[in-house]
Amino acid sequence: MSTPSADAGTDRLLAEQLLRLTRRLHRIQKRHLEPVGITPAQGRLLRVVAHYPADAPPRMADIAARLEVVPRQVTTLVDGLENADCVRRVPDPANRRVTRIELTDTGRATLRRLRNARTDAAEEILAPLTAEQREVLGGLLNALADIPAERPC
Repeated sequence: MSTPSADAGTDRLLAEQLLRLTRRLHRIQKRHLEPVGITPAQGRLLRVVAHYPADAPPRMADIAARLEVVPRQVTTLVDGLENADCVRRVPDPANRRVTRIELTDTGRATLRRLRNARTDAAEEILAPLTAEQREVLGGLLNALADIPAERPC
């Protein structure tokens, strides 16, 4: 059995390794997203909007809640994506004071490119691992993210 100081040292090392991996993930993801023409935050917003049914697009407040950001940040992201013709603001038919955000055809095409870029980034990150190591890593990440084993990532 290890001593508390050894556990603390291990925990510090693991924390540093996780931080280094996070920075590497961000760098690789940013490089793969650059040709798509959107930021990682804009990509997250597009994915959130895509999860809503086409006949019930989300309100800005819904997006802010899902992204766990303040509404002003969503406004800035939507402005950029609207300028790129990826989303459009539409009035809520039941309440004209409410604005909903829906994907455009360009937004759907951008999402496909985004998914391909994310897959390419994941392949680059995971390249050093064997299939068995990837499976173990998946289980460990699920445990850390508190995701039930039977739920797909």
